[in-house]
Amino acid sequence: MSPNNALHTFQEDLKTITSLERLSALETQYLGKNSVLYAALKSMKDLDPEARKRLGQEINHIKRTILEHISLKKTELLSNVNKKNHVDVTLPGKKYESGSLHLVSYAIEEISAIFERIGFIRMSYPEIEWEWFSFEALNMPAGHPARDDFETFFIDTPAHKEYGKMVLTPHTSSGQIREMLRLRKPPIRMINIAKTYRPNWDASHVPMFHQFEGLCIDKKINITHLKGTIDYFAKEFFGEDREIRLRPFHFQFTEPSFEVDITCDLCKGTGKIGISSENPKSKVQRPSSKCRLCKQGWLELGGTGMVHPNVLSAGGIDPKEYTGWAFGFGIERVMMMKPGVGLNNMRALYDGDIRVLELF
Repeated sequence: MSPNNALHTFQEDLKTITSLERLSALETQYLGKNSVLYAALKSMKDLDPEARKRLGQEINHIKRTILEHISLKKTELLSNVNKKNHVDVTLPGKKYESGSLHLVSYAIEEISAIFERIGFIRMSYPEIEWEWFSFEALNMPAGHPARDDFETFFIDTPAHKEYGKMVLTPHTSSGQIREMLRLRKPPIRMINIAKTYRPNWDASHVPMFHQFEGLCIDKKINITHLKGTIDYFAKEFFGEDREIRLRPFHFQFTEPSFEVDITCDLCKGTGKIGISSENPKSKVQRPSSKCRLCKQGWLELGGTGMVHPNVLSAGGIDPKEYTGWAFGFGIERVMMMKPGVGLNNMRALYDGDIRVLELF
């Protein structure tokens, strides 16, 4: 085939091209090393100078013509592709539903910041713990009711010779011992935030929940420091209008011990929710219903007290030289009592219902 015939054949073949892939193959066919034009260039060495010149000019003209046709065809094909995939950048974008952090995550961040401002460091200790750290070191000997399998999740593994059985940690208080053993010498100001586990399930309890543990140990630490710290936290987290009370109680690892209560945000400390009437216009109203969450106007946040001397000794600290206080609050519980949250059932936090997160 002569170069001129090759150009004619190329033009006919170009009419059938409908894709960039086929166009690339056509270019290789007519301009590649196996093409007619390349064969004609190789034969030029056998021609006289004048004929070689004429053939060279002819081949270059045909090559430029083929390249021009390929360029135009490529532009046409790209234009068609862009029309199919056209995007109008002036149109409003798609609206995607945005999520949020879990309420517990919000609470953890806020609690950490509140205590950081008064010099407490946040630590994290194991969720799977040994009996010794969870019980013996906290002044709870064998046979104590809290060590019953109705109150604690035991793990079916061989017991350690020194530390006893493995448990899913029932409280963050085991972090007190680990922190004392880590630092060895006061002063200690620690917040330990972790998951804890107990076999309870009702409107204000779930089997897996979060606690934050506060621990302060130094010389001459007393109950006034404890009360001041809890008052500070309550005002920062719940607001100036919420009331806190300390009720004398008993915990094995503190002496004296207290339970900390806060006025319920749902019933505003009254213990009752709303006043209803079958006839809205009637002056005779039925009694208000009892608050489902607190039932009496107060909700327990957790336990607190002065660290028991036996616990200080287990942590390697001399109770004759140092004193300290500790507390343990449930994060879900304090979050439920925060103004504006309005949850009356802790289980809603873990039901997996996206509508709960959409509220916040």
